[in-house]
Amino acid sequence: MPRLRIQLRGWGHRTLILTDTPAPDCPRCDGDGGFAYDYGDHEGEYAGTEWDPCTCWDETRRWTLLRLPRIRRRRRGVRDPWSIEPPF
Repeated sequence: MPRLRIQLRGWGHRTLILTDTPAPDCPRCDGDGGFAYDYGDHEGEYAGTEWDPCTCWDETRRWTLLRLPRIRRRRRGVRDPWSIEPPF
């Protein structure tokens, strides 16, 4: 049974998408969706972290639900902050 979640993605073109999530009761990854392990360089120093996804989750599985319109902000005239005039 799929475990679906709604997410909001993007900055320029915001989109609502439906994504798959890891199985919370998976005995291999304990619901984390994969396995992270650190690795080192040839001198034994920390060089980064690798991520191997678990088979209980397909992180590429997603569907676009709705593309949200871009809301343009109205430009306001420059106002003098020291003015005693009302803003209207």
